Amino acid sequence: MTISMYQASVPVVTRAVTNLRAILTKAEAHAQEKKIDASVFLNGRLTPDMLPLTKQVQIVSDNAKGIVARLAGVEIPAYADTEATFAELVARLDKTLAFVASITPAQIDGSDDRKVELKLGPSAVTFTGLSYLTGFALPNLYFHAVTAYAILRHLGVDIGKRDYIGNPQ
Repeated sequence: MTISMYQASVPVVTRAVTNLRAILTKAEAHAQEKKIDASVFLNGRLTPDMLPLTKQVQIVSDNAKGIVARLAGVEIPAYADTEATFAELVARLDKTLAFVASITPAQIDGSDDRKVELKLGPSAVTFTGLSYLTGFALPNLYFHAVTAYAILRHLGVDIGKRDYIGNPQ
């Protein structure tokens, strides 16, 4: 049995973004219930030299849309990084999910050998579609999603591994 590039990307990205969206919704409810200013969570960090929650969520969104756009060979939608509330972050993730859902299997399947070039700092790195997806893009997506989860968990939001992983399918 083989797995297609579409199967290895779109459902995986969709699940990670959907689960993060649900975690943000729980975090907002927690802040309201405990009467904690939402900015405590939105500006939360694991350590001073790491980016805050808001930026982690924006990066998850950027990675999700970047993964499917690059594999499909289409332009990556640009979103301004202006979100300052849970509602705005959730709306961004909804917009990201809508874009990801707009990409068809025919656009991505066969992209395993497609050249993907990224500018990382002052250098450009070239991948095949498969090496980009498995060796760079998905690990990066998961890093920022789990960092967002960890920030909220560290700040006392009642979430666990099941929230991060979501419902098995």
